[in-house]
Amino acid sequence: MKKALQLIAVVVVVLLVLATPAFAADTTPDLHGTYVLAGGGVGAGLGAALTIIGAGFGFGKIGAAALESMARQPEVASKVLVPMIAIAALLEGATLFALVVCLQVVGVAKF
Repeated sequence: MKKALQLIAVVVVVLLVLATPAFAADTTPDLHGTYVLAGGGVGAGLGAALTIIGAGFGFGKIGAAALESMARQPEVASKVLVPMIAIAALLEGATLFALVVCLQVVGVAKF
């Protein structure tokens, strides 16, 4: 666990160091006369990455729990399959919504 936290800390530091030139860029207006916030893309990328990681953990937990229950009681496999697919569909819908919100952040981050 300690190595994972160290890796996350290193990734955050590297990301902030590499993002500094983007924040120092000139702030000339674009075609519409507005200024684009350079950090909006970074925030949207981090949000999308966290969304996908969370969805991966969620799908893993759903599949592990369903397979474990089927292995313990094979006669309930047909009763477990339908709720498992319904929960996975709800999780996928929430993930898609979060990704759309993250992509919209890039377009809205103007002032």
